[in-house]
Amino acid sequence: MTAQWPVRRPTEHAAIRAACRSERPSPSVPALMAALLDANERRDREGICLAAHRVVRAAAPEVGEV
Repeated sequence: MTAQWPVRRPTEHAAIRAACRSERPSPSVPALMAALLDANERRDREGICLAAHRVVRAAAPEVGEV
């Protein structure tokens, strides 16, 4: 067995590209609305903003998105 030096390791860019190629299921709109309500009850501004944007993207995907 011959070892090659240095041992190749995945880079951050390679890991991001691999994650982009894999299809991840989107959460349902009711689940996102529940997260939005939860963030609102906790007065979490950033959570509200993130959940609201996810709800809009899930309800009306842009061109090219599924």
